Amino acid sequence: MNTFKKTLLTSLVCAVVSPVSAADKTLEPIVVTASRTVQTVDEALAPVIVIDREEIERSQAVDIAELLRFHAGLDIARTGGAGSQTSLFTRGTESDHTLILIDGVKFNPGTTGGAAIQNINPEIIERIEIVKGPRSTLYGSEAIGGVINIITRRGKAKGTHANASMAIGEDSTRKFSANVAHGGKVFRAGLGFAVNNTGGFPARRASTAGDNENSNTSINTYFGVKLNNGLDVELSHWQSSGNNSYLNSSLALRDQDFTNSVTALTFKADPSDIWSTTLKLSRLEDDLDQNQNSNTSRTVRNVLDWQNDIELNQHHLVTAGISLSSEDLTSVGFSTYDENTNVNAIFIQDNIQYGNHQLLVAARNTDHEDFGDHATWNLEYGYQATEKLRLLAGVGTAFHAPTGNDRFGSGGKIDLNPETSRNIELGLRYKMNQHHSASVSIFDNKIKDLITFPAPAFTAENVQEARINGLELGYKFAKGPWQARAEAIFQDPKNESNDTLLLRRAKRSLTASVAYTHGSYRIGADILASGDREDFDAFTFSRKDLDAYTTVNLNASYALDKDWRIQARIENLFDEAYDLVDDYTTPGRTALIELRYSPKGF
Repeated sequence: MNTFKKTLLTSLVCAVVSPVSAADKTLEPIVVTASRTVQTVDEALAPVIVIDREEIERSQAVDIAELLRFHAGLDIARTGGAGSQTSLFTRGTESDHTLILIDGVKFNPGTTGGAAIQNINPEIIERIEIVKGPRSTLYGSEAIGGVINIITRRGKAKGTHANASMAIGEDSTRKFSANVAHGGKVFRAGLGFAVNNTGGFPARRASTAGDNENSNTSINTYFGVKLNNGLDVELSHWQSSGNNSYLNSSLALRDQDFTNSVTALTFKADPSDIWSTTLKLSRLEDDLDQNQNSNTSRTVRNVLDWQNDIELNQHHLVTAGISLSSEDLTSVGFSTYDENTNVNAIFIQDNIQYGNHQLLVAARNTDHEDFGDHATWNLEYGYQATEKLRLLAGVGTAFHAPTGNDRFGSGGKIDLNPETSRNIELGLRYKMNQHHSASVSIFDNKIKDLITFPAPAFTAENVQEARINGLELGYKFAKGPWQARAEAIFQDPKNESNDTLLLRRAKRSLTASVAYTHGSYRIGADILASGDREDFDAFTFSRKDLDAYTTVNLNASYALDKDWRIQARIENLFDEAYDLVDDYTTPGRTALIELRYSPKGF
C-alpha cells in the first residue's frame, strides 16, 4: 500500500473508530476542498478552517454568516437581521471573490456574483470547510479570496436514525429542524427539514415602517446506491426558500420571495487500484422575486464536472478533470437582461510527497464564451522542518469574470475586463504538543482590473490595481474539559489607484472561542473584536468611518440524558451598538433557548 493510501486509510479509520470527544479533541479534521482530494487539515498546504457539527450546534446560529464572522479574515456586512442582504469579504477581497460551494457545487449566482449565504440554514449542515487564498485553478471564477464548501448532513451509521430540535427566542424567533437517515450495505437515504422564522427588527434607524421579517424553509435529501461492480451513484437535492422584508431607497417596507437550490447526480468508481473517478452532473437555481413590483432575478446553471485521481506511485497523486458549464441569466426591473454563457475548463494537479517535502503543482485553462481563455496556476510547498514545525510557501493566480449585473445592470458596462489576481503566501504551523498548536501566515494579494461602482455615479469601472497584504495568527488548545481558539488578522485592503481603503473591511480583527465541559454541563463564549472600517454615507455618498466594536455571545447546554439536550444562547451580551453597513442596525442583546434530540448515528 502506497503512502497516499496509508495516509487516507489511517485518517478514515481514526475518524470512524476513534471519534473525537469534547474532552480531548486531538485528531485533525478530514477535508477535501483544498486539493479536491481527501487529506487532513495538517496535510493541506493552504490555510484551512473547519467548522464542525459540534461548533454549529453550540453556536445556535440562524445562518452561516453568524458562524463565519467569528473567524478572523472573514468580514461580514449585512443590511439588517436574519435573511437580510449579506456580503462576505475574505481576506479583504470583494464580496464576489469568495466561491461558495454546496457539496462541491458552485452556489454563487451569475447575476450578482455574491452567494446568498443568509439563506443557508446551519441545521442541515455537517461541516464547513474554508480555504483561504486563490483556488481558481481547481474551481474556476470567483475563487480569488478563497473557497467555502458547505457539506450537508449525512447519516453516519448503519440502520435508521433521526434527530430533531426546536428553539424560541426574542424578535419572535422560531426554529425547528428534523433529520432522518437510513444506511445499509447497498442503499442509503436521508431527508432533512429546517424552518427559521423571525419577526426581525427595524433595519434602518431613520425608518418607522416596521420590522424586517424573515421566513426560511430548507430541505436536504439524498438517495444513494452502491452496486456490485463498485459503482456508487447518489442523487441529492438541497433547497432553501422563503420570504424576507427590506427597506427600499425611500425607506418604505417591501418584501421578496427567494428560492435557492442545488441538485446533483454523482457517479463514483475505482476502475483500478491506482485510479478513482467521479462524474458529477449538477444544477443550480437561484430565484429572487419582488412582491411590490415585477422585478425578478434568476440564475440557472448546469454543470458537468469529471474528476480523476491517479496514484502514479508512492510519491505522486495526480488529479485531472474537465468542467463544462452552461449558465442562463435573467433579470427584469432595476437591471434588465437575458444572457446565456458557456464556460469550459480543463485542470490538472500533482500532489508530490518526498520524505519531509510536499509540493503541489496545479494548472487550469478556462475557456469563457465572453472573455476567452484564462490560464491560472498554483505552486505550493511544505517542509516538515521538525516533528513540531512545518514551513509553508505558496503562490497562485485567480480570475473573476464580470457578473451579469456588472455588465448589463444599472450602471454596468458591457466592455469590462475580467479581474485577475496573484497571491504570495508564507506560513508556519507549530504543534507544541497534542494540546497546543499555533499558525502564522503572511500574504500579499494583487488584484488587477478590480471592478468597482464608485459613488455618486455608481457606474462600473475597472480599477487599475488593488492590493491586500496582511498577517494572520492562529492558536488552538484542547485538553480535558477545555477547548479554546484565538485568531487575528492585520490587513491593508487598499485601492492603489487612489490610495483609499476598500469599503466595509476591517484592517484588524480578533476572534476567540472558549468552551468548558463538565459532566452534563457545557458553557462557552465567542468573542469578535473588529477594528474601524469605511463605508459610504447612506445619504450623502461621501466616505464615512464605521466605528470599531466588540461583541460577545454566551452559550450553555445541559444534557438531560444521552439523547436529549437543552441549550441557550445570549447574543451580543453587552448590548453593543454597531454598524456593519452605514445606517443599518444590528441586533442588540437577544436570547434563544433550544431543545435538541440527537442520538448517535447522525
